[in-house]
Amino acid sequence: MAHDFLKTLGITGAQEGAYNGQWLRTTSGETLDVHTPIDGSVIGQVKLASVADYERVVVEAVEAFRAWRVVPAPQRGEVIRCLGEEFRRHKGELGALIALEMGKIRAEGEGEVQEAIDICDFAVGLSRQLYGNTMHSERPGHRMYEQYHPLGVVGIISAFNFPMAVWAWNAALAAVCGDTMIWKPSLKAPLCAIAMQKIVDKVFNEAGHPGVMSMVIGTDAAVGETMIRDKRLPLISATGSCRMGRHVGTVVAQRLGRSLLELGGNNAIIVEESADLELAMRAIVFGAVGTAGQRCTSTRRVMAHRSIALELRDRVAAAYRTVVIGDPLADGTLMGPLIDEDAIGSYHAAIEKAVEQGGEIVTGGKALTEQKGFYVEPTIIWSEQRLPISHHETFAPILYMTPFDAFEDAIADQNDADQGLSSAVFTNNLRRAEAFLGHAGSDCGIANVNIGTSGAEIGGAFGGEKDTGGGRESGSDAWKAYMRRQTCTINHSTSLPLAQGISFG
Repeated sequence: MAHDFLKTLGITGAQEGAYNGQWLRTTSGETLDVHTPIDGSVIGQVKLASVADYERVVVEAVEAFRAWRVVPAPQRGEVIRCLGEEFRRHKGELGALIALEMGKIRAEGEGEVQEAIDICDFAVGLSRQLYGNTMHSERPGHRMYEQYHPLGVVGIISAFNFPMAVWAWNAALAAVCGDTMIWKPSLKAPLCAIAMQKIVDKVFNEAGHPGVMSMVIGTDAAVGETMIRDKRLPLISATGSCRMGRHVGTVVAQRLGRSLLELGGNNAIIVEESADLELAMRAIVFGAVGTAGQRCTSTRRVMAHRSIALELRDRVAAAYRTVVIGDPLADGTLMGPLIDEDAIGSYHAAIEKAVEQGGEIVTGGKALTEQKGFYVEPTIIWSEQRLPISHHETFAPILYMTPFDAFEDAIADQNDADQGLSSAVFTNNLRRAEAFLGHAGSDCGIANVNIGTSGAEIGGAFGGEKDTGGGRESGSDAWKAYMRRQTCTINHSTSLPLAQGISFG
């Protein structure tokens, strides 16, 4: 499968899997074949890094931090501005690479690159707004304030489903905060990471700051475990499964480090009887079908009021039957493949379990075996009562739909999930909307009204509660995770009063 954009991005031949201001000749001897889910063919090779390669990278990252942390934050922001401009120049090629390597349709791939561009723009402004607070001291002649300092070397572990954007959320903010970083991308999408790193290489080397953003591509055993146990990395930002997050959080906590975890989601949409059904249908279809259901924010459950549930179900099913499934690089395709054969196995297992538990397949339910690649039909499963299988997140386009009678019961059902990432309600009833957003409403980190669960903007902090990990990335004050807070008190008087009115001596 020949694609000219790979050459444009500098991806030809076997790629080295370690970078620390320059591409390193890796020492493990292992080579990874990279397959496209479009047809299963090999599209590249990556030389995997060893523990020794990781050590070379982290030593350079620590050294680069000493220099980068004293660069004024607005100057750091200027480098990130240049990085964002370079991403803009290559948006089409990068979006196509996402489609080729992990299967998103081209429009979604380019949308992901736009997220990387947007967070760079956000970070440029942030570089002049790393604010602390001032506080009134109880002691006369004293001034108190707090300030934020760069934290150190940040470890970034990313997943296959957002092979560029999630790294950028972390990297752009960490960089303007004065940190350096080491990126361990998913072995299911390493070419996307290499393409991004080549652009980083150009921008940071031209700016005279090599080694600020580094990368190590290796196995979990060799690189992942070494990274999360490394005390030189005060923060590990990890995106992946809840199982992975529990392990990362435990290991990092044992060394008293910080972890920023973005884990799974089992996201629901409540459709209340006053809702605009056309609006709700469109949001449900994109949320459940987009990225073939492989987003952490994908819509997996819909609870609809009994008075409109069957009509909504039929509308969504009719829309599903018009979804064009196929090559994500082709014009008109709305849903590409799952990432690999294992994902198809999980898809089949979940559907079989749902049917065993009394679910009815409304549409879909089969893999598309007449073509190469890992394609399946988007599937709707209807049941009068919630199925036990719907308590489990399946990374596939499977949507469970159930009716409800009382709005309070629908909220309770929505919250009855181990994860707490994204949630939505469709309603034209102001009181219902406010109840959903209130203290007794959605328990998720993201709560939307008349918007679906998928497609967050970078201006708001992204993340969720419970088994989703509690982390926050991207906008708002998420930058504070990448810095250390310091409280300062200055005595400009000629006496030494003690706090709390203590008299000593």
